[in-house]
Amino acid sequence: MTQAKPAEAAQRLIKKYPNRRLYDTRTSTYITLADVKQLVIASEAFQVVDAKTGEDLTRSILLQIILEEESGGMPMFSAPVLAQIIRFYGHAMQGIMGSYLEKNLQAFMEIQERMAEQSQGLYGKQFGPEVWAQFMNVQAPMVQSMMNNYIEQSKNLFVQMQGQMQDQARNLFSTFPFPPGSKDEQR
Repeated sequence: MTQAKPAEAAQRLIKKYPNRRLYDTRTSTYITLADVKQLVIASEAFQVVDAKTGEDLTRSILLQIILEEESGGMPMFSAPVLAQIIRFYGHAMQGIMGSYLEKNLQAFMEIQERMAEQSQGLYGKQFGPEVWAQFMNVQAPMVQSMMNNYIEQSKNLFVQMQGQMQDQARNLFSTFPFPPGSKDEQR
């Protein structure tokens, strides 16, 4: 008998049935997308699998939650941003864009954590979401300016990375003996 790894043992398994119901195997109860959203917010590790085939459905469930969030209240993504994301699918830069977005979200989360740590150091307690919302309303121009600076730096890094990739490609392909007038040379 093999023992489960600690990370796997801690991961919550949710089964999705054909009737679109989600079953939490830890609590032995049916749950909703709102419950899954709460697991995400609580940073609880989980996996959603098709009850019949065992196929991993975690990404599709997370996308459903994002769709519900975007449909109600204040959406995070504008139509032009969503259109641009769609354009990257099937594009040569698709993998790089995914990594770029992931790293930027990680950097944003680190900034948010540092701000929370600083508030705890200054005031001896960590503020809840309501206090942060009030703070953001008062400090919106300053925070927006910080974000604009961050975005500009990020854009500059991306342009620099693109230039480095072009230089590397140019160096790599310069060693290939393409005949004059070939299709690759005309592009």
